[in-house]
Amino acid sequence: MPKKNYADGCTDVVCSVDYAFKRIGGKYKGRILWNLSDKTVLRYGELRKTLMDVTPKMLTQTLRELEDDELVSRKVYHEVPPKVEYSLTDIGMELIPFINHLKEWGDKQRAKEKLVNTIK
Repeated sequence: MPKKNYADGCTDVVCSVDYAFKRIGGKYKGRILWNLSDKTVLRYGELRKTLMDVTPKMLTQTLRELEDDELVSRKVYHEVPPKVEYSLTDIGMELIPFINHLKEWGDKQRAKEKLVNTIK
């Protein structure tokens, strides 16, 4: 299939892949989406516990990016102490089968790597 070149020099295929990875790429986005799909709704502290290697600043920044991209919904309860819950939007839910596929691929590759290291 021929690729259509746009004025900015990219092709429709490359631009779509780039668009997708800009929204889900990074160290924490996929893991946040996966954890939210598993638990449905998580509070900030619960997310923090599932991602032990993330700093509070990085978690907040990543959650804001996911919210800006309409992949995650943020619900604030005006009470003391403040309560904030995060959940996947419908758009975010559409990504879960693909993230699951990546997980399965990763599981398979890790198993192969472990087997090779065991043989050595």
